[in-house]
Amino acid sequence: MQRNLFYIVFLTIFLTLGNTKTYSQEIPPKDKNFAPKNQVDSSKTVVTDLTKVIDSTRKDSLKPKKGIIESKIKRKAVDYEKFDQKKKLITLYNKAEVYYQDIELKSGIIVIDYEKSEVYAGRIKDSAGVLTQRPVFKQGSNVVEPDSIRFNFKTKKALVWNSRTNQGEFNVIAAKTKRENDSVYFMKGARFTTAKDIDNPEYYFQTNKVKFVPGKKVVVGITNMVIADVPTPIALPFAFFPMSEKSRSGLIIPSYNDSNNRGFSLQNGGYYFALSDNYDLAVLGDYYTNGSYGIRFESSYAKKYKFQGNFNVRFENLINSERGYPDYSRTNIYNIQWTHTKDAKSNPNSRFSASVNLGSSKYYVNSINQVNVGSRLNNSLSSSISYSKTFNSVPQVNLTLAATHSQNTNTEEINMTLPTLQLSVDRIFPFAPKDGIKKGFFKNINLQYNVKGENRITTKDSLFFKPQMFSDAKVGVQHSIPLSTNFKVFKYFSATTSLNYNEVWYLKTIRKEFDATQNKVIDRAISGFDAFRTYSFSAGLGTTIYGTFNFGEKKRIQAIRHVMRPNISYSYTPSFDKYYDTYDSDGSGTMIKEYTRFDGGIFGAPGKNMSNSIGFNLSNTFEAKVTDKDSTKTEPKKIMLLNNLNFSTNYDITADSLKWSPVRFSGGTQLFKQKMNVNFAATLDPYAINNSGQRINTWNIDNGGSLFRMTSANMTLNYSFSSKDGEGKEKKNKQGERNGGREDDLFGTNTDLSDRRDSQFDADDGTENIISEFFKYKLPWDMNLAYSLTYSNNNREQKVTGNSLMVSMNTDLTPKWKIGVSTGYDFVSKGVTFTQFRFERDLLSWRMDFNWVPFGDNAYWGFFIGIKAGVLSDIKYDRRNQPDRAIR
Repeated sequence: MQRNLFYIVFLTIFLTLGNTKTYSQEIPPKDKNFAPKNQVDSSKTVVTDLTKVIDSTRKDSLKPKKGIIESKIKRKAVDYEKFDQKKKLITLYNKAEVYYQDIELKSGIIVIDYEKSEVYAGRIKDSAGVLTQRPVFKQGSNVVEPDSIRFNFKTKKALVWNSRTNQGEFNVIAAKTKRENDSVYFMKGARFTTAKDIDNPEYYFQTNKVKFVPGKKVVVGITNMVIADVPTPIALPFAFFPMSEKSRSGLIIPSYNDSNNRGFSLQNGGYYFALSDNYDLAVLGDYYTNGSYGIRFESSYAKKYKFQGNFNVRFENLINSERGYPDYSRTNIYNIQWTHTKDAKSNPNSRFSASVNLGSSKYYVNSINQVNVGSRLNNSLSSSISYSKTFNSVPQVNLTLAATHSQNTNTEEINMTLPTLQLSVDRIFPFAPKDGIKKGFFKNINLQYNVKGENRITTKDSLFFKPQMFSDAKVGVQHSIPLSTNFKVFKYFSATTSLNYNEVWYLKTIRKEFDATQNKVIDRAISGFDAFRTYSFSAGLGTTIYGTFNFGEKKRIQAIRHVMRPNISYSYTPSFDKYYDTYDSDGSGTMIKEYTRFDGGIFGAPGKNMSNSIGFNLSNTFEAKVTDKDSTKTEPKKIMLLNNLNFSTNYDITADSLKWSPVRFSGGTQLFKQKMNVNFAATLDPYAINNSGQRINTWNIDNGGSLFRMTSANMTLNYSFSSKDGEGKEKKNKQGERNGGREDDLFGTNTDLSDRRDSQFDADDGTENIISEFFKYKLPWDMNLAYSLTYSNNNREQKVTGNSLMVSMNTDLTPKWKIGVSTGYDFVSKGVTFTQFRFERDLLSWRMDFNWVPFGDNAYWGFFIGIKAGVLSDIKYDRRNQPDRAIR
């Protein structure tokens, strides 16, 4: 009883203090044939619960001390548990395990010497004589795997041999470790690395003196970097590594580079602020010896189950050449990006989102820090911020408040709405019963109410956020009340009718007058409230016709189904000439020209001429039923032949001539297992044109031509396929799309020079390439094709105005080598379009890549090699040659 009690006390102290990752020398295994008589039966695993029994009848005037055992202690071993009273030893052999609270100790053998107050844990030999079952100590999320451990539970000190531990991104192995107390360890002959294989790392840092505080820091003495077991000249007299699962603030080391135009530079240096668990901030900067500089603020934020987003502000002061030279120039460029998404579950009736990308029109062209060809070739930037609220009343009301921005980077024209307010009331059926089917003309009569208010601004890049930008703003409010119904005619026809009322309010109108000083007609702005009201009527009649062509169940193509949806529509809008006035166009006093004071309004102006027209539309779909190649399937397979084939035209009843508008037809389909998207469209004009290119009231066929004259046509083809079709998710170029470019890599991949750790290819999907003796005969690859053809014949030019092919390809030459190319050819200009070559080598803990644009305005190359892990991301070599281009 005394021996067992002493064992309980010892084991409790050991387990409560054993939160250190420790290891001991090897302890040779015992022969099971010579196990003592008092050993436990080895035929099964024994689990013992140790508890303290207290006599409830005994009372003491002194307050009892708290017991040292706070919960049950469990132990087990596969072979045996041996108690040796003579040697004062307790031995657990073969898959020995001890559990106490959140502490687990597993080892081949665990020996407790309760006379010396020490515990040993180590490996044992298997039948082949190989040491196995390395000790594993686990407490919470901390795990240590040594070769052996020796621990004194009185002094609370320990010696560990060949300890292995993981701290954040670091893997640490030490030949000998001394545990001084609960939170301080000293290591000798230590190696630390971010490599996954700690026993055979591709690189590591070697040091003989280490002070290790788990979860806080590592302080080392003279440290030498070793690559492939070859010492390098890279050494430090001492080093400090923070060890924390939480983000920490700290310096960001800049990288060195040079440019032919701006000289030597330090780029991407700055400071990282770990402000909280929910948001952070990085301040980065660049400096060139000719005086050019850039500064960037990058922040990310998130709140679980609420929202997430990021915010970036970038500013660059660019100097070209030297002061005093004729080509000297200085300019400022900036870019603002903000994305915000709200968790839909946080509040289903309230939504807020933001996608902002605005700034200088030439930012992506001239930026010294971000080479993004996809964004440079794109000619537009756009932004949207919106808040919407749904009021669950009867009827339901939806409110949306938004701000939008669109920017043409070629013309530098900017259009903004600050803000747009929309309110809509759900449909009201005044003649329908609360319960039951709405059937018939009267029961389906419904009305809505919509109001939209805008403050629209049109300005130039140079005037952005200057007083003149706001002085030219246009404000308007549009009210609309549509009254409509639908009903069946002759059972198979669906009829719709609609009466629309619109009212528009403006706070600024115009008055045309002749200015004798300028000798021309000017538009004078008139401030003040003004409004106009319009109404219109429309009706439509349509049906659906199904046709099936059967070829027999034994045929490869069993049937083809054709669905036609013809529709005839009628629209009428009266003349609102009461809103039109006259003005003197030449100063003679004769008022002949007509205009409306609402011209140029954001919601348009009332029409002077009556509109009375009939529209014709025919949509078609074609679907085939084919025999499935899989003989086990009994049902035929359905294949869409044409997703849509639409024809539309219009007949103007009130027009004196040219009553028919051109026929527009368009179509689209998907081929090769819906991997290829094909879209086409054309415009056919039934009227002829004169020598000036103007339409005349003569049929084209009567003018010696065909029935229709094709004035324009276009076709686009997009094909994305890979060796893993149907196995993985589609690749997305998210940063490129956000910057205003494409979401694929047809215009190359993005290279954000502020962070080169990301791969040029697909992000790691969590799977590893398994290298066998022979590489797989199937090389992983993906390819994107985009073909565009445009034909123009407005004035009998019969000219192909656009004909280009773009292609991007990526493949794995080996499990570690990736290559890619983006290129194209313009058949009209007869030249190669933008071309980019990409090479990347996975060096396990390192990554090496080379990016090359061989020719054109974007000629560029860049080489990078560095450690993947963020904690050592400053250990890198980054060399590049930016395009030598003048600031535009």
